[in-house]
Amino acid sequence: MDEALAAAPRGRTAVVMTMGALHEGHATLVRAARRHVGADGFVTVTVFVNPLQFGAGEDLDRYPRTLDADLATAAGAGADAVFAPGVDEVYPGGEPQVRITAGPMGERLEGATRPGHFDGMLTVVAKLLHLTRPDSAFFGEKDAQQLALIRRMVRDLNFPVEIVGVPTVREPDGLALSSRNRYLSAPERRTALALSAALFAARDRLAAQYALLERAGAAPASESRAEALSKLGESRAAADAHAVAIAGPGGADAVRAAARAVLADAEKAEPALVLDYLALVDPADFREVPGGHSGPAILAVAARVGTTRLIDNLPLTLGPAPAAAAEDLGAPV
Repeated sequence: MDEALAAAPRGRTAVVMTMGALHEGHATLVRAARRHVGADGFVTVTVFVNPLQFGAGEDLDRYPRTLDADLATAAGAGADAVFAPGVDEVYPGGEPQVRITAGPMGERLEGATRPGHFDGMLTVVAKLLHLTRPDSAFFGEKDAQQLALIRRMVRDLNFPVEIVGVPTVREPDGLALSSRNRYLSAPERRTALALSAALFAARDRLAAQYALLERAGAAPASESRAEALSKLGESRAAADAHAVAIAGPGGADAVRAAARAVLADAEKAEPALVLDYLALVDPADFREVPGGHSGPAILAVAARVGTTRLIDNLPLTLGPAPAAAAEDLGAPV
């Protein structure tokens, strides 16, 4: 790796860290890195299945290892080098005695389900940043909590690297691309689609609610909702606005309710979805946001289908409803 970096052009350098079994999501990261550094830059892809981030009973032994295919995928996406060290090279002498601790954020959501996972992840990311010495490092937003913790580590410990997040890549049916998708049988995959469906339902509910409130707010405040919208030629909108008003709380609580409804159906499916968590969190610290939250948020979900555990998330922006509409509909401002 040192020799490859020494021989590289004097342009910007970037790294894409993976555990192998590369798919289109990884290739998207590599292409983004290639565009970022330009033709004169140098892009490294790391392939390392990190034992420190696997807990007891997790799938370390069966995690797919497809190095030949990974080399082809990395090269096709524009990588200049693939760094694929063995465990004994990354951790000479056994597991490291000194590790990076993820702190309180690393104990929530994924960290609560998988104790120690983020400590192991941050430790290997720190080592690989030292070994590859990039100007920029690219990570997928699908692993939102991981990305947030890496950004925090880099900021708190003054790593001289830019961390770039790349939006989640999805398959045509909406399932977020993951190396673990290959474990799903056809019936399990149908159930697994509930994860992305729940996220999209929440997003659509939020968008519809705000759109209806804005339309209701466009009417004079002195008139009743139905009369005002009817005067605007929107009698259907009046009915829809009324439905929103009686459907329950708005904002963050509506987002959670819409997602839970989809997941509840999947929990009754065959095979059934087994939910680990559904959380609407602040991206700054991954704490659950209150019902009146305004600003960025991440709706995150994790579940098992059969023996396969999957995660997904969607960034959202929550804001106050238009004042006139909120007053008329009884929604929180």
